[in-house]
Amino acid sequence: MPGRSSKSAAKGEAAASQEAPRDKTGAPAPAKPPAAKAGGHRPKLVLASASPRRLRLLEQAGITPDGLRPANIDESAKKGEAPRHLCRRLARGKAEAIRKLLHSEPEFENSFILAADTIVAVGKRILGKAEKEHEATRCLELLSGRSHRVYSAICLITPSGRIRERIVETRVRFKRLTRHEIEAYIATGQWRGKAGGYAVQGVAGSFVVKLVGSYSNVVGLPLYETLNLLSGEGFPITYFWLNRVEVETA
Repeated sequence: MPGRSSKSAAKGEAAASQEAPRDKTGAPAPAKPPAAKAGGHRPKLVLASASPRRLRLLEQAGITPDGLRPANIDESAKKGEAPRHLCRRLARGKAEAIRKLLHSEPEFENSFILAADTIVAVGKRILGKAEKEHEATRCLELLSGRSHRVYSAICLITPSGRIRERIVETRVRFKRLTRHEIEAYIATGQWRGKAGGYAVQGVAGSFVVKLVGSYSNVVGLPLYETLNLLSGEGFPITYFWLNRVEVETA
């Protein structure tokens, strides 16, 4: 694919930001990654999620997906299903759903597809995404003063159809929360749509007494394992880093 000079790429990105492009879901489209140099080729990456947290984590690692395609699948747990099994099943289900969707999008032919799912659990009890205040309150009451585990499953489908998976576990202990602290946190709204009823990257980070394992896993995407999967399958991670520096310093 013919490349653009770093100055041209910078101008193109500036214009794109002014137009505020949106993807097919209506969500803001991710910034367009730098194009490959003349004569070179870079495979595309599609993130099977509309999560701003996962997108920010990837961008923190220097990677901007070419497309965001959230998967619409049933995320209900089966009777007696273990947390690890559930998050692995959902991550793979999301990746495979988007692979089928991309058959109708020629521009993403031969792309890498990355999907993830995060589960919060106390023992075998799974704490789902809190959508209402009473759900978040129950989660925080359960997590108060005790340890819980956060599981994230990553599923990567390569352009050749190879499926690679990882499950990452982080142990987290909360301090004992007072009724006032729980009510004040609920008032922030930061719990909404979050597994376990909290977002560790926000105010709830002050509840954490101890965290053993990957912090980015608790946010929603374990970066170390994700980048290892991508690089192990030939995705050019450092290419993104170098091109980003060239654009920022042009």
